[in-house]
Amino acid sequence: MRLSFIRLVLLAGVAVNIASPRDVMAQSPEKPASPGVTINQDRLARLKAAKMPKLDRAIPFDTPEADAILAALEVFPPDNPWNIPVDDWPLHPNSKGMIAAIGGNKPLRYNPDMSFVLVPPDQKMVDVKLAAYAEESDKGPYPVPDNAVIEGWPAIFKRDLATKNLTLNDVQRGKPSLDADRHGIVVDPVNRKLYEFYRLTKTDSGWKAEQASIFDLASNRSRPDGWTSSDAAGLPIFPSIVRYDELKRGKIEHALRATFVKTRRAYVYPATHFASRSNDETLPRMGERFRLRKDFDTSKFSPEVQTILEALKRYGMLNADNGIDWAVSVAPDERIPVLHDELRKVKGSDFEVVTPPKVYAPPK
Repeated sequence: MRLSFIRLVLLAGVAVNIASPRDVMAQSPEKPASPGVTINQDRLARLKAAKMPKLDRAIPFDTPEADAILAALEVFPPDNPWNIPVDDWPLHPNSKGMIAAIGGNKPLRYNPDMSFVLVPPDQKMVDVKLAAYAEESDKGPYPVPDNAVIEGWPAIFKRDLATKNLTLNDVQRGKPSLDADRHGIVVDPVNRKLYEFYRLTKTDSGWKAEQASIFDLASNRSRPDGWTSSDAAGLPIFPSIVRYDELKRGKIEHALRATFVKTRRAYVYPATHFASRSNDETLPRMGERFRLRKDFDTSKFSPEVQTILEALKRYGMLNADNGIDWAVSVAPDERIPVLHDELRKVKGSDFEVVTPPKVYAPPK
């Protein structure tokens, strides 16, 4: 969610078949971990054993074909901030004050919002007309397919009586509203490129967006300092999404994306941008990391919610944008059950703000 005076960013997609030498998962070369970083060796072993299906067409995220691709895709290097365990990181000195300012009694929420499409390595590149934040966008063209999905498609639209009859083409063209963030995400898993767009819209003359960002999934390179992305923090969205294949596997191996209504006019690594006028130090900065307490009992929750909560204990969640307090992003996949009632049993007071250990060095 953007304030009008703040600039924004975006990402992109991938597709499927069966294996050849290039289909074996592309991995980051092994290297020593950065100081203060723990590497998830189980994740590395799983990815090393995985083979990526051949991609020959654009594949929507909510399909078995996409599940197979995603299970073999390494999203950023092992020491990337999204991928490192933080269960032993120290508390921020103002953790209690920050939790209280946000609202310790407020429930954990989720947005079934961030959809994406996977595209093949030879996907046709197209121009996207950029508007408000062109100066903080990465130049095109971009591999946006005809079946590119828009934020919320399909689950949010299909579960609402007012919008359940809309088609993907309707949503691409701005129905029911052009005022929403309308994030568009395209992933090219073979070339390991991510394209994200803010307010992506199809028109008779082609695609347009307010902002576009390109991320190299084989690199730890951040946005330029002070630049936004499709999220206010300048962060990518795709690596943070809770996906169906992860819930089915029973393991999420990355930090989650979180939003808060009020944030501070500041950012902390890995964020590169803020979206606030407030200097109140009890408010979270963009990039602030929250972690579910180690002693929080997850045993009485459903397997899907247990998987989410255990990830919040191990990897935490990063403040990425202005929005509903304590809300994490889940793919709008109709195969994922509705999780609201269970997640609301978790309160803001069950979280703590953490900070890197003194020896931590951001990866290069």
